[in-house]
Amino acid sequence: MQTTLDQNRARLVIRLLNGCGSWLDRGGIYPGRLSADDLIACATRRARSDDFGPGEFRAALSQMLDACENEANLNLVGKIALRSDVIRTLMTRLALERDRQQNPQIAAQEIRSPLFIVGLPRSGTTLLHTLMACDPNHRAPLTWEVLEPSPPDDSQMAARIRRTTKTLSALRWLAPNFRKVHAIGAELPQECVGLMSGSFLSDQFDTMFNIPSYRAWYLAEDPRPAYEFHRRFLQHLQQRKSARRWVLKAPAHMSALPTLLQVYPDALFVQTHRDPIKAVTSVSSLVAILRSVFSDEIDPHQIGHDALDYWTKATQHFMHARERLLQDRVCDVHYRDIRRDPIAAVRRVYNYFDWELTPVVEQRMRETLASRPQEEHGWHRYDPAQFGLDDAPEVSRFELYCRRFDLALPALAQECAA
Repeated sequence: MQTTLDQNRARLVIRLLNGCGSWLDRGGIYPGRLSADDLIACATRRARSDDFGPGEFRAALSQMLDACENEANLNLVGKIALRSDVIRTLMTRLALERDRQQNPQIAAQEIRSPLFIVGLPRSGTTLLHTLMACDPNHRAPLTWEVLEPSPPDDSQMAARIRRTTKTLSALRWLAPNFRKVHAIGAELPQECVGLMSGSFLSDQFDTMFNIPSYRAWYLAEDPRPAYEFHRRFLQHLQQRKSARRWVLKAPAHMSALPTLLQVYPDALFVQTHRDPIKAVTSVSSLVAILRSVFSDEIDPHQIGHDALDYWTKATQHFMHARERLLQDRVCDVHYRDIRRDPIAAVRRVYNYFDWELTPVVEQRMRETLASRPQEEHGWHRYDPAQFGLDDAPEVSRFELYCRRFDLALPALAQECAA
């Protein structure tokens, strides 16, 4: 049976457009390198502001742009998307700072005991996050307000949601198979790495583009500016709508737990667990499908190797760092339990932290489950061999993790779904 990556093919019009871009490149007709200074000037001109707020980001932006120029092999769509995304991110940062100056109460917002859902990617974190966001006591960042957070109130909300829906429709059109891999929607809860993108210290860019030098650079940098910006963004969203606690989700937080705790010292955690090879293969498929929108040259084996290396280190780092936390601050949930009975898995989290799961909220969760698109139910198919993960000696690095959390040692060379 074909995998989802096998079925992934750009539309004819996109192939023709990228072909024209390649022909222009070969002919020396090329608009030139994207520079941080030029993109910053464009953003400040459009936003009519040059106040980006505290925190240096220019070095990170330059590092990312250089890596995209030298390593990512971007096609024409990729070059257009990179420029557009950077300018949008810069304009969002400018808008956040302008709103903060005009609304001093934003800086007074307190973020108390946020819950972070972490774990290997593709291990049930998204479904758990979506269900827990059904509770009115919880607040999750929504896709539309992450992309269009300004103004920090409900004004023009319908228009902002429509614009976000249009943006997501463009992604669906460019990558029709992506919906089989990951649910996207303007009013769905959003992974909170998007709140860090304004610092340009984020794995969001590394997921979209093949930029290994940037990944190595930002992993060696102090992530504190990214988490400080994350908190400022949360304060901004909380100004529009507050709740008892934030429920946030991003597997990448496993790499920076000590820094996260410096910014959110009272944070709580849920860690999800899954067979590591299945999880790494699934995220490799997601990355390959997404990158294929922006580059005509993707190497699934490289993607698999990079993902295995990154997530083994992230898992080891989090296992070591969480030892410093009191046991009652981290709840462990298995992927198999989330798949088998999602409501029971949610109930486990509530019981662990001594929260009340009311019948009304549970019914909302069941309705959300029933309304999920069909493509989320196992249509994503992937094969470890496609990513060079069918015979990987590095798998032994997961042995302690698997033993600790009662996971079978990774089974290789199995085609998987979901």
